Amino acid sequence: MKNTIMSVLFATTALSAVPVLAADSAAAAVAMVDKGAAYAQKHGKDALIKEVNDKNPEFVNDTTYLTVRALDGTQLAHPTNPKLVGKNMVVLPDADGKLFRKEIIEQAKAKGKGWVDYRYNNPTNGQIEKKSTYFLKQGDVILEAGIYKGK
Repeated sequence: MKNTIMSVLFATTALSAVPVLAADSAAAAVAMVDKGAAYAQKHGKDALIKEVNDKNPEFVNDTTYLTVRALDGTQLAHPTNPKLVGKNMVVLPDADGKLFRKEIIEQAKAKGKGWVDYRYNNPTNGQIEKKSTYFLKQGDVILEAGIYKGK
C-alpha cells in the first residue's frame, strides 16, 4: 500500500511539473530573443550576427539558442548548424508539410513578434517533436529562439 501511494505521489508530482518546465522553456526563449534584441540595439545587427555565429554562450545554452533570419528568409546566423547560414529554406516544410518559416516571416512583418508552432526533428534525440519558436522583428531581421515540447 505504501509503495502504491508513493508511486501515485511521484507520478502526480512528475506530471504536474511538465507545464512548469514548458513555461520555463517558453520564458527562456523569450528572454533569449530579448537579449539578442538588446545586444543588437547596443552593438548593431552585424555584431549580433557575428556573436551568434561564433557560438557566444550568451546566445546558446542547454535549452535554447538564438538565430537571425533576414526578412526574405535567408538564415544569417545559426550557432548550432552553421551549414544553414546563407541559405533560404522558406519553401521547406516541417514534418507535417507546414511552411513554418514562411509563417514566421509573415507574422513578423504583420505583428512584429509572436509564436509559431510546428513539428521538427529534435537533434538531441533524433525524434520528430512539437516545437514552438518565439520571434521578434528587429529592423530588417527576425530574431528567433525555439523550444521543443516533446511528442
